[in-house]
Amino acid sequence: MAAVLLALGVPLAVSLAAAQQQKVVVDRIDDTAYFAAIARPATEATAGSRDVLRVLSRELENYHEVYGIRAGVFLPNDTPLASGPSTWFLPGTGEVRDAFEESLLSRRSHDPQQVWPWQRGRLVVASPVIRDGDVIAVVVTDSPTGPMRSRILHGWLIIGAGLTAAMLVAVGAALRLTGWVLRPVRVLDVTTHEIASGRLKSRVAVASGPPELRRLARSFNEMADNVEDVLEQQRAFVADASHQLRNPLAALLLRIELLAFELPEGNEEIASVQAEGRRLAQVLDDLLDLALAEHTEADVRLTDIGALTAERVAAWAPTAEAKGVRLCGTCPATTAWADPVALSSALDAVIDNAVKFTPRDESVEVTVASDGDSSTIEVADHGPGLTDEELARIGDRFWRSGRHQNVKGSGLGLSISRALLAAGGGTIAYAHHEPHGLRVTVTLPRNGPAA
Repeated sequence: MAAVLLALGVPLAVSLAAAQQQKVVVDRIDDTAYFAAIARPATEATAGSRDVLRVLSRELENYHEVYGIRAGVFLPNDTPLASGPSTWFLPGTGEVRDAFEESLLSRRSHDPQQVWPWQRGRLVVASPVIRDGDVIAVVVTDSPTGPMRSRILHGWLIIGAGLTAAMLVAVGAALRLTGWVLRPVRVLDVTTHEIASGRLKSRVAVASGPPELRRLARSFNEMADNVEDVLEQQRAFVADASHQLRNPLAALLLRIELLAFELPEGNEEIASVQAEGRRLAQVLDDLLDLALAEHTEADVRLTDIGALTAERVAAWAPTAEAKGVRLCGTCPATTAWADPVALSSALDAVIDNAVKFTPRDESVEVTVASDGDSSTIEVADHGPGLTDEELARIGDRFWRSGRHQNVKGSGLGLSISRALLAAGGGTIAYAHHEPHGLRVTVTLPRNGPAA
């Protein structure tokens, strides 16, 4: 649209400038014809020629005073017959001289070059005075271009305003059109982000936009339904399998306990089988907890996370003390939006992990803080810590560091924490704790629950 408007506007502006100058040139030609008609009898050697000459001089003076245009009638030998102002003479060079010389050849001077608004110039028009086929004098007018340039500039401003208005209308129409076309895309983008954040029930409203995008929205909703069904089946399978395996495993462990009574006390094989059975039972319990955490809707509310964290620290203090670990908590009153039950479970998993890997006589610090739009709960231990590669994998299901395989656990605790926090709009992050150890940071929103 801009190219079209420029292609139309520029020639229109040039045509306007040429028309304004042509109008001035035509007026000057008419004026020179009038003065030539008066000058013709003034050049005759008659008794009344002096009176005609006085009339010509007065007309030229009045013409200059009224219009500010210099005009004169000059003989072929450059002698001024009459001029206005009376002090104006033919210059030796320049446009006036060129026009005069051309008129001596019995033709009107050429049209002057186009004068633009930013140029300071004058328009010179000369016409010969002919009698019996001979040039007896030349009428020359030298006009200022200020008024003409002002009219050209004013016309250009009107053209520019029209082009600007047309461009604004085109931009407005384009914005409305692109808004109509892209609105379904924006809705699709928001819905995709919501599904990626765990809100699997989000769907795109198929209401507006081009037919292709409406079909895309319907296809997206079908895909989301299928993904949700598959994940639901996966969760249901994990939950059902975990639940169904617990009873046979409990019966098996009971029979192993009974069998142990028949064997010598301290039998290593029986002890190993019992330990593996208890570990399998813990894995099944964690799998069931993970399936429930990913499936249960969060009950997000404004929560005093300082008090809640202090409660969990107090609950885990006896366990830490029994292991010889100092569990310290700095928990000022701080509010954030969270599911209290889910947050408690997540903190239990994080604190349990910190106490589990912290050696005797070391400490675990739990700190609650707030900063602008979020509140944080930081759990820092002084254990062996993790490498950069291990930090990238922490939180993956069933993953455990190869250096800590001898420590009791299933590798699902931090995965459960992440699922519990994500359901309420929270996040969990892991980092090094210098000089050694692991820092786990739980971040919760303060400005409102997740949409």
